[in-house]
Amino acid sequence: MVVTRVAGIDCGTNSIRLLIADARDGRLHDVHREMRVVRLGEGVDATGRFASGALERTGSALADYAGLLTAHGVSRVRMVATSATRDAANRDEFFAMTAQVLGAAVPGAVAEVITGHEEAALSFRGAVGELDSAAGPFVVVDLGGGSTEVVLGDPVGGVSASYSADIGCVRLTERCLHSDPPTPEEVAAARGVTRELLGEALRAVSVQHARTWVGVAGTMTTLSALAHGLTDYDAALIHLSRVGFGDLRALCDRLIGMSRRQRAALGPMHPGRADVIAGGAIVVQELAQALAQRAGIDELVVSEHDILDGIALSLTDFG
Repeated sequence: MVVTRVAGIDCGTNSIRLLIADARDGRLHDVHREMRVVRLGEGVDATGRFASGALERTGSALADYAGLLTAHGVSRVRMVATSATRDAANRDEFFAMTAQVLGAAVPGAVAEVITGHEEAALSFRGAVGELDSAAGPFVVVDLGGGSTEVVLGDPVGGVSASYSADIGCVRLTERCLHSDPPTPEEVAAARGVTRELLGEALRAVSVQHARTWVGVAGTMTTLSALAHGLTDYDAALIHLSRVGFGDLRALCDRLIGMSRRQRAALGPMHPGRADVIAGGAIVVQELAQALAQRAGIDELVVSEHDILDGIALSLTDFG
């Protein structure tokens, strides 16, 4: 049996993630999966540039990942950079750093910025790969730090529509949620911004016939962990878990009303997410309301597999 060891790296606004997997039997088998919060997009919305500290944090994490690529004998790697990289005026510094660090492990490797259409296709492929096609059409929402991707499709026909909205947990927090905890006025302003930007997304992606909402990325998985009362983060229990809208709305309200210290004390909460998850919770609430009204959907399905898995799959012979 021929086994190809591949690696996908997803560098977003808030975190950088690594998946090393063996491609065999037409699917991926995890070897190593890791996430670091590096906040690459910190301040980009206001300054238009990567902060030097953000570049240093990202470079340090990437150097560790490069060491893992070498240690695990990875033959193919693909690194994708998303929202913050498209926006930053000094993005050339970022790409030079990735070429130096990644190239030391896999010659010629460098980060790439993909189109919104390709990003949607990779996210969709990763998110719905283990779901019953009879539950489609699916609307997949990848809620990141700087943007939120809304993708509609089914496993057979693929992606039928997608839209990237310039709203995410970091961007919304930096723009609107300045107090700790946020004031009612700040929350109202954040909801107004979210409704406007999600409205644009839902005009571009007609979700009326969607049957299942699949949420991916850190805000969604953390909400599921909290909704199910987990004391520690457990990816196996979170993957393909379901949260009814009643429980989801109540949990989001609770998180929005908490201080950063209170959120950080919650067992499954990653330390780097406590200060931005209120922004993510507002986006999730507004999405739930819109999907209930437009499609009659009443629960969120949370997948641990997302664009990172799609990136790794794109390197395989069956991807």
